[in-house]
Amino acid sequence: MPADLLATPDLLRSVFRRHAAGVAVITARGEAGPVGFTATSLTSVSAEPPLLSFGVGTGSSSWPAIAAADHVGVHILGEHQQELAATFARSGADRFGPPTVWREGPEGVPVLDGVVAWLVGRVVARVPAGDHRIVLAEVVHGDPSGTGRPLLYHQGRFQRLRD
Repeated sequence: MPADLLATPDLLRSVFRRHAAGVAVITARGEAGPVGFTATSLTSVSAEPPLLSFGVGTGSSSWPAIAAADHVGVHILGEHQQELAATFARSGADRFGPPTVWREGPEGVPVLDGVVAWLVGRVVARVPAGDHRIVLAEVVHGDPSGTGRPLLYHQGRFQRLRD
């Protein structure tokens, strides 16, 4: 088998760059204040009970708070929020400082303003998965009433839907 077809981290990254994914920001309340990160690994798992999942790297600055959190916030970003997505993806950024607008939401979880939709979930499991953890959360609160079209991530860039 040719070397470029063997399973490697680069092969996985290369293939998933071709997979368009919705963009979400995951938030939690940490001991030193709110934490959050941009995620494209968000998945609806079950309707009964309402469960979702996302992946988080154990080396990320948000992991210690996510590892200890009882609840997490999940925010579906709109195509008007490319800068917000970039801020929450950037290491060392002041993610909750201006211009980010947020408030304390249900269960004390940071809730971002202006998103297409948001959920708060009670963490029910953190499953080891290589250098990540898959977090499973049961949805306990949410608001689907935001407006706009979703932001996508494809080919290493934030993208908009095209008609």
